[in-house]
Formats: sequence, structure tokens, C-alpha cells
Amino acid sequence: MKKRLAEPISSIKGVGDETEDLLNDIGIYTIDDLIEYFPYRYDDNSLKDLADVKHDERVTVEGKVHSEPLLSYFGKKRSRLTFRILVGRYLLSAVCFNRPYFKNKLTIDSTVTVIGKWDKHRQTITVQELTFGPKQVLNGIEPVYSVKGKLTIKGMRKFISLALNEFLDEIEEIIPTELLQKYKLQTRKEALRSIHLPDGKEELKQARRRFVYEEFLLFQLKMQTLRKVQREQSQGIAHEFPEESLENFIKALPFPLTNAQARVINEIITDMKSPFRMNRLLQGDVGSGKTVVAAIGVYAAILSGYQAALMVPTEILAEQHAESLSNLFESFDVNVALLTSSVKGKKRRELLEKVKNNEIQLLIGTHALIQDEIHFHKLGLVITDEQHRFGVEQRRMLREKGVNTDVLFMTATPIPRTLAITAFGEMDVSIIDELPAGRKTIETYWVKPTMLERILAFIEKEISKGRQAYVICPLIEESDKLDVQNALDVHSMLTSYYKGRYQVGLMHGRLSSDEKDTVMRSFSQNQVNILVSTTVVEVGVNVPNATTMVIYDAERFGLSQLHQLRGRVGRGSEQSYCILLADPKSEAGKERMKIMTDTNDGFVLSERDLELRGPGDFFGKKQSGMPIFKVADMVHDYRALEVARQDAVELVRSKSFWVEDRYEGLRMYLIQSGILNGEKLD
Repeated sequence: MKKRLAEPISSIKGVGDETEDLLNDIGIYTIDDLIEYFPYRYDDNSLKDLADVKHDERVTVEGKVHSEPLLSYFGKKRSRLTFRILVGRYLLSAVCFNRPYFKNKLTIDSTVTVIGKWDKHRQTITVQELTFGPKQVLNGIEPVYSVKGKLTIKGMRKFISLALNEFLDEIEEIIPTELLQKYKLQTRKEALRSIHLPDGKEELKQARRRFVYEEFLLFQLKMQTLRKVQREQSQGIAHEFPEESLENFIKALPFPLTNAQARVINEIITDMKSPFRMNRLLQGDVGSGKTVVAAIGVYAAILSGYQAALMVPTEILAEQHAESLSNLFESFDVNVALLTSSVKGKKRRELLEKVKNNEIQLLIGTHALIQDEIHFHKLGLVITDEQHRFGVEQRRMLREKGVNTDVLFMTATPIPRTLAITAFGEMDVSIIDELPAGRKTIETYWVKPTMLERILAFIEKEISKGRQAYVICPLIEESDKLDVQNALDVHSMLTSYYKGRYQVGLMHGRLSSDEKDTVMRSFSQNQVNILVSTTVVEVGVNVPNATTMVIYDAERFGLSQLHQLRGRVGRGSEQSYCILLADPKSEAGKERMKIMTDTNDGFVLSERDLELRGPGDFFGKKQSGMPIFKVADMVHDYRALEVARQDAVELVRSKSFWVEDRYEGLRMYLIQSGILNGEKLD
């Protein structure tokens, strides 16, 4: 950045001490900050034919005053000024609130320009802005800036216009010429002028296109450089093993791999063979076969002479994984052990000794795996299931149980590709986007609460066949703020309804870990026929005998959460059902119910969820870690994000990027961001 752009904001004519303080309050300290303070929207004040203007739309009209203004007062110091304007062939009324001083200025046949809200039915404009005479607006497009206190939008426009006039030539280009030409992008100077003072809608569109690409490219460059630096600084394990032994294990699996599983396994094995540490996120929808993929990675590590660890969020899930993986490795001389807080005393001491002596090759457990007393003989692969359930520190502690350990994160929460390549830009992302053949689609129905009797009869019919059911509620107990069903009341109602016929269990977040495990064990063993629960069963519960999922007040849940809940059924060979009990009032609520009944594809749902909710809500604002862009929108500009990411990958990989002068602007950005230390990399 040139020195003049780093000058304080007081360099601008008209910015005194008070205004400087106000600008500082909104993060504007230098000329560069001011020029880069973009409008958050634009008002189109161009004159239009009223026949083309929609009801309640903002409109600008220019016409002649056609009647004497009428002034009336109501309430305390409140006034209404009404007058008529002749605009072309239209005679319409203008209503102006709390500006009585306009009365003496409005004379018949004088020209006025009015900006306001158009009431098409009453042929009336509620005045927001009134100009005496024709209003000079640059092509009708005016930028609107976020301001506070005594700062005005008009003042911001003036300061930015002065800054552009004086300092625009100081702006340096940071995007290389070949990329500007490839995508026909405006230069940085042109785009900055156009974003603040657009000469028409097309120019504004091109300015926005330039900054969308720039923001994505710079962000992805940071991610890819960080990834390169971390990768090259982190020495890994170059696993070596007989390919034939791994192929024999794959051939012995009880079912053939899908094409997606085969592709992902190839990516993981390639990582494991490389001298760099693996840092990979494995995404797969519910039932897509992530566990089998993980097992193949585990066996590759064991063949290479290393141990593996699998950390999961709950004891019940740890037990399920231990059982299924023990079965897979039964004929392959792999010792699998389970470590949870329930393993105590002599049994625990013996187990830890075996882990230390390499008598156990795969250790599965909860966060119990990261305790100080656990020492591996030679840990080479760490897998974290439902990785978002663990903190960064917990994941690090497990990884550091070994030296240069390869890391695989797994999640059954489908994250849209758009978010995955942004939020997890420093990781490699593998996606299993194909379900195993023969898996039955869960039939999903949206019904109104008035059909509850029929739903209860349907549950009874399924249970009479030996099946089980989940009933999910949004709350634990009654709330005076929310008119929704709660788990305690529903449990009481179902217990009474099925009394003497079926057992109804209750699960919610206020139960202790032991209480939850007891309830889930009873349900897993079919001692409980119906489980009433809050969303604590959303992840990691595997009861193949459960075929029915009823979700109360389903409109209160996001699409991804509904899909996760639906994924608790459909795990066995029998046909399964998901019943959404909902009466949504909003269009968005109705749309969610419709989408759920239309598709079972978690990735399609996650994309739609992202469109409906936005990235902040998708991840949860506190945990999202999503970058805040001034212009770019990850949802609507996802194609530009993909393009920018690919360009960033190619730049970081090329030797010329690190040494040639034409890339100096991008390298300086990486240095200022703290990603590089100022030295040119080879």
C-alpha cells in the first residue's frame, strides 16, 4: 500500500476532530479504510413510469405541484402534509409526515422531485425525500452506507467522493494481468470508482464481479498457503505395506465398495503413503459407509507396523463401532479394544498395558482416549468421528499421542461443498456421495397435528411387527414462551396411550451420561419399544430395529438437523418411515417440509438449507469460523468461489508465484496477513 493511502482520515477536506472520531468508531482511520468502505446497498432513484412500479416499492417521481398543500396536526408535535402532484398522465397524492416547514415552499405549478413508498391502490406516495426542482442523481443509482451517530449517508458520499478524486491514482493492482484478462475483470482503480460512483447498473455489476473474485481469491490464497506451509513443515509417516494384503482385506468385506468409497479410499491411502502428515475431512451421508472406509485406512496403518485410534462422542457409539470393527477384523489378526469411562480397575490397567506393548492395534473410545495415562506403542493413524462434537484441543491431544500421526476427521453432517472448501480450506476434503446398493429409501411424510390419532395407530402397527419407534420433541418441558410440544408431556401422553401394551422410554439432555446410556441400552435391546427424546439422539445412535421416526413441530428444525434425525431409522433391512408433524405458518417453514419429503440426499438438503438459512446460521454463529466478506456471498457466488479456489491452488503450486515480480501484490497480502514471514519461498 502506498504511503499516501496510509495517511489519517483527517487529510480529507471537511473532516475535523469530531468527524474523525465518528469515522474511527466505524473502523475508518486511513484514506485506504475510507476508499474500501463499501456501500451495503444502492437506491435506484431513476425516474420510471408508475405503471411499472409495484405496490410498496420505493419510487422516484418528478412532477408539478397541482394543489395547495393541506397541513394537519395529530398527537404531540406530529403533523401530516398532503398535496397533489401531476406526474405525466398521473395525478397522485403525496403525504409528508412531520415536516410542516415544506408548506410555504410548495407552490402550484412548481417542479418537485419526490422519493418515497408507492401505494398503488391509493395512488399515494409516502415521502421519504423531497427536492424542490429536478434532482440530479448520477444515473439514478445512489450508494447507501452504514453510518452511526451524527454521521450521515450524504456526508459519507461526500468524503468518499473527495478521497477518490484525490487518491485514486495511488491504488495498486494486486491481481495479475493474466487473471484480469482471463475473466475480463475491471482493474482495481476502475472497480473502486464504480462501486462508489457507478455509471449505470452494468458498471456496478462489473465492479461487484471484480471484488467477489478478489475477496475469494485472497481468502483461498491464505488457506492454500497455510496448507502448503503446514504440510511442508509437518513431517509425516510414509506408510509402507504390501498392497496385496490390503486388497485381500477389501475383497473379504461382506459387500462390494461403491465407486465413491473406492475413490475416497484411494485419496486416503495416497495421503498415508506420502511423507507429509494427512489432514483430511471425510464427509459421508448417513449410511454411506464411512466406517468401512475408516477400517481400510486402519488396516493400512496396522500393515505398516503402526497402531490406530478411533475417538467418538458417546459410549454407546463407541460400543457399536467396537462391535462392527471387531467383526470386520476377525479373520485378520487385528486386536480391537474398547476404552470408555466404564472400563475401570484391573481391567483398565491390563488394557492400557496391552496398548503400550502393541498387543492392541486398534483402540476405540470416547474422550477417555486423551487422558495422560494412555500411552501408545506406535500410533500412526487417528480418526475422529463426528469431529464437530470435540473441541480443537481434544483433537490435538489425541493426535499428539503419536509422532507425526496421520489424521482423518469424519462427519455424517453433510456440509455443502461451498462451505467445506471455505471453512475447511486448510484440510483435504473427501466426499462419499453415493449410498450402497440395495439400501431402502426412508419414506417421508408431512402431516398436520390433527392426524395424531392415525400416527399413533401407525406406530402401534409397526411395533406389533417387532419394530421400534422414535418420537422427537423440540423441548424438554413446557415453556411459557414457546407453544411447542415438550418431551415430558409427550412421554406422559404416550405412556398412558400404550399402557399395558408397550414400553415408552424418555431421553433428554438433562440426564446424566450414565442415565442416557441406560436408556439407550434398553432401547438398543428392544426392552423399550418407543423412545421419546429431544435432539440428543441426532448423531451416533444405531438401532437397526427402529423403523419409525416421528418429529413433533418439525418446522422448528433446520433441514440438516431434520435429515440427521431421519437418519436414525432406515439402518436395517426393513422399510422405514419419517413422519414430520408440523403446521408451519411461514413460507420458509412450508418449503422445508416440502424439501424433506422430496429428497433423501443429505448433500442436496444441505445446499438448500444453506440457501434458506445462510452460512452463519448453518454452522451456528459462534462456532462458524466463516469469513466475513464485504461483497462476496458464498451461497449465491459459489461458482466464483470454486474458480478462485482452483486459481489459488494453481498459484501456490507454481514456482513462479513465489519469485516473479508480477505476483508481488498477492505475496505482500500474504505477508500482511501473517501467513508468510516476508521471505520468498522456493
